Amino acid sequence: MIRIEKVQGKSELKNFINFPSTLYPDDPNWIEPLYLEREEHLSKKNPGTEHIEWQAWVAKKGDEVVGRITAQIDSLHRDLYGNDTGHFGMIDAIDDPEVFSALFAAAEDWLKSKGASKITGPFSLNINQESGLLIDGFDTPPSALMTHGKPYYAANVENQGYEKGIDLIAYWMKRTDLNFSRSLTKLMGQVREKVTIRCIDRKKFGEEMQVLREIFNSGWQNNWGFVPFTEHEFATMGDQLKFLVPDDMIYIAEVDSVPCAFIVGLPNINEAIEGLNGRLLPFGWAKLLWRLKVSGVRTARVPLMGVRQEYQFSRMGPIIALLLIEALRDPFAKRNIDALEMSWILETNTGMRTILEKIGAAPYKTYRLYEKAL
Repeated sequence: MIRIEKVQGKSELKNFINFPSTLYPDDPNWIEPLYLEREEHLSKKNPGTEHIEWQAWVAKKGDEVVGRITAQIDSLHRDLYGNDTGHFGMIDAIDDPEVFSALFAAAEDWLKSKGASKITGPFSLNINQESGLLIDGFDTPPSALMTHGKPYYAANVENQGYEKGIDLIAYWMKRTDLNFSRSLTKLMGQVREKVTIRCIDRKKFGEEMQVLREIFNSGWQNNWGFVPFTEHEFATMGDQLKFLVPDDMIYIAEVDSVPCAFIVGLPNINEAIEGLNGRLLPFGWAKLLWRLKVSGVRTARVPLMGVRQEYQFSRMGPIIALLLIEALRDPFAKRNIDALEMSWILETNTGMRTILEKIGAAPYKTYRLYEKAL
């Protein structure tokens, strides 16, 4: 018999966070998240909780945890899409239809009690954090801040009446494969005369992060499921990036001294935490710092990129994006970063997808967002 329990205290939260590690002992591509990071993500230290109300559950067979799920209401999402929206996330479970059914029933009942009549997900906890259910690309580890999963998840979710909303695509590119055709090089040269590409100014890091936030919210506002970043969210992100990302891996593009686009290259933290089993004590901190600051990592991810709305449908917009990608090449080479994940890209963003494929990137993972009427 399946029993569903609300996550209400520290011990229940610990079981919730630790459960996925029990599903992947034989999966060489599983990388266990840092427990401390997951605990903070699911606490008031996460600035997203200022506009997100959430509840988590675990499923049990006897005393054994066999599944987990969250449900959440995002007030910023409701401001844009209506007061009847809700979301689910962080779904993990054994391959048992009864477990999936019980978990989704708990999440859906909670959402209906909050006035929701439609549900999308998975998000943990919203679209600006980890998003999507992995449906293709199980044969490689997830990059930083991306999810992993089991191949049987999709069928079990769909059996609960969920249908595809949209797919998110992750692209992989080796640094040595980055190639600009003669025609692209010519266009880039023409636009380069009008655009200034500069590193972020660490002395004004907080102010610069808010500039990035304004660009992101402008550039992404018409995308599927968009929810704006708040000032607090981007400030907190800035505190993290300041520690993790060198100055010459965050670039801002300016036209007439006005910022119009940006890119962030993030060293692949998952590569650095592999083998720590989610623990920073007693020696995890030392290993993490050594791998990030001394021995280095060999892969990176672009988790944030944006071009202001007014440039997106101009001739300059796509070329500015290329100039920003090009700017990362030398810093990556200096640090022996061999490959890069560009993620995620909406499947409908044919402009960006075409650009990436023309310069040597290839899609290698697909994450699906589902939706359902309640």
